[in-house]
Amino acid sequence: MSMLTTIARSAARASRLPAASLSLAARSIHTLPALDYPYDALEPHISGQIMELHHAKHHQAYVNGLNAAEDAYAKAVSPRERIRLQPALKFNGGGHINHTLFWRNLAPRADGGGELAAGPLRQKIEADFGSVDAFKKQMNGTTAGIQGSGWGWLGYNPDTKKLEIVTTANQDPLLTHVPIIGIDIWEHAFYLQYYNVKADYLAAIWSVINFKEAERRLAEATK
Repeated sequence: MSMLTTIARSAARASRLPAASLSLAARSIHTLPALDYPYDALEPHISGQIMELHHAKHHQAYVNGLNAAEDAYAKAVSPRERIRLQPALKFNGGGHINHTLFWRNLAPRADGGGELAAGPLRQKIEADFGSVDAFKKQMNGTTAGIQGSGWGWLGYNPDTKKLEIVTTANQDPLLTHVPIIGIDIWEHAFYLQYYNVKADYLAAIWSVINFKEAERRLAEATK
């Protein structure tokens, strides 16, 4: 499977669009997904200023870059040209996939953000990590340890049938596991509010994690 096909299929899952709509024949159709909440709805845990810049500027840039890269790929006439475009497809495609998942990964406190109710997700976390607190501690430690920019993930491993904590560099999408929860550790996700103190950002984000969405993803992964 080519990188372009992998990105297209992952983007289709992220945006709940049929894979065919992301084919080269229908290129340049990626758009910035709307948020389900206002930019300031996650305060004080994530500021409205960060959310607006992160969504309207950074994510929009990945959408623009992906559309441009796919258009160029479709027009490329040689393998050399297509190979040259692979990094742009991976970076911008991954940025679009990851952020589309990330926005759904968050929810205001008023809408249940931060609440992990009794149910299959809590049971699975406790079975695989010992406790919810132990899971959060391990997730934060692993994510904070990323050198440079990247993502920390709680992923479901279809081979081991376990929830596992993994990381990806830069905007690489998670392809080895089914993403359940993702945390953006790029500086644009937290620096305006938490400066260089990653630990404070990682501690705060659990107050607005959308565990209902995470449980839905787990249910789909374990069908």
